Amino acid sequence: MSLAALPSEPHRHRPLEAHPGLETAWTRDFNDLRYEWRRLFSEVFGTFLLVTVAAGAPVIEALSHGAVPLDAQVTAPGLMVIGIIYFMGTISGAHLNPAVTLAFALRGNFIWKRVPGYICAQLAGALLAAGFLRLTFSNIGNLGATLPGPGISGGKATLVEAVITLGLVSVILGTAAGARNVGTNGALAIGGYIVLAGLWAAPVTGASMNPARSLGPVIVGGHWTDWWAYVLGPLAGAVIAVGVAQILRGPASKAATEAAEGLLPDRPAEPPPEEAPPAQ
Repeated sequence: MSLAALPSEPHRHRPLEAHPGLETAWTRDFNDLRYEWRRLFSEVFGTFLLVTVAAGAPVIEALSHGAVPLDAQVTAPGLMVIGIIYFMGTISGAHLNPAVTLAFALRGNFIWKRVPGYICAQLAGALLAAGFLRLTFSNIGNLGATLPGPGISGGKATLVEAVITLGLVSVILGTAAGARNVGTNGALAIGGYIVLAGLWAAPVTGASMNPARSLGPVIVGGHWTDWWAYVLGPLAGAVIAVGVAQILRGPASKAATEAAEGLLPDRPAEPPPEEAPPAQ
């Protein structure tokens, strides 16, 4: 293969047609607002699944008196995110997290008028998950609320959450296709990072990195201890991550920004023209 045949951008993603489920209009054109309700439903459902697992692991640990060790508790949400990206990433982008939606908007890949709907959908999914856990298992294990560890102040928890969210959003911005988490690379990188961050930060803060994941159990269960740390920390980390992306890769491409603003259709790239047969 000649060098001319290689993509001009080494980080170029394959056309989204390479992923399953793209036969529908709302996956082919991510900016067509006629199908926004499907994407919002997807964010509700995906966040419900994520919070059910992330908050449910400590609930089951308390119910079973230690049968779910910490390493299993932090691995479960990472594996769930991998699955969610595979089955709905092409529909809503699998944001699942207000900090991620904010980062995509600040980066210029996601139009601002869509941000409130996505965040409300994520909070709704988290509340539904917390309600399901309380209805099923009662209000035990703090209903899976993320709380600072022993001797950790709210300020320290905010700082740790900001740092680990900085890493998470940096991974997401570096692997996403526009404002969507899609494909094997994104799924494995994001899920793997969630596990990695949880392995060392869970004893300190619970390794939330997600305001919706933290607020759902807090609101339903009433465990309001230092809840603000799990809003300010992840949001601050997301903002810093956008600045880091600006330093590493420069501003978002003009095509991506125009697509987010609805000036260009966000459609899969056209297949390359077939090569002419060699002359006889």
